[in-house]
Amino acid sequence: MGQRMKHIGDGQRVTTSGFVQLISRYQAPNCEGCPMRGVCHKAAGNRIVEINHGLRKHKQAAKERLNTEQGIKYRKRRPADVEPVFAQLKHNHGFRRFLLKGLSKTEVEIGLLSIAHNLRKWKA
Repeated sequence: MGQRMKHIGDGQRVTTSGFVQLISRYQAPNCEGCPMRGVCHKAAGNRIVEINHGLRKHKQAAKERLNTEQGIKYRKRRPADVEPVFAQLKHNHGFRRFLLKGLSKTEVEIGLLSIAHNLRKWKA
């Protein structure tokens, strides 16, 4: 409803993978009698919003790269090139995450998965 949110502090949040995120918290000064209160939030007191500014910067940079001429070209090729293969690995074969750490080891692991995928296609 046009209220300016007041910065009430910063905090940290740890994701399930162990990554530490820096979160800024903002609170509305007065939600009493607001006609949008039921739509906006259901908690007692004034609305509090948490924002990860670092994540917003990364998303903005990714969006800018995707909207370049080269990014658009890559996005047009993506559905035909890799999406079906990753969907097959994830959904039909249960691959959710790499078991090994390090670039060289993950390259070997994805290579083995690719060989297995190609053998399955060859067999069928």
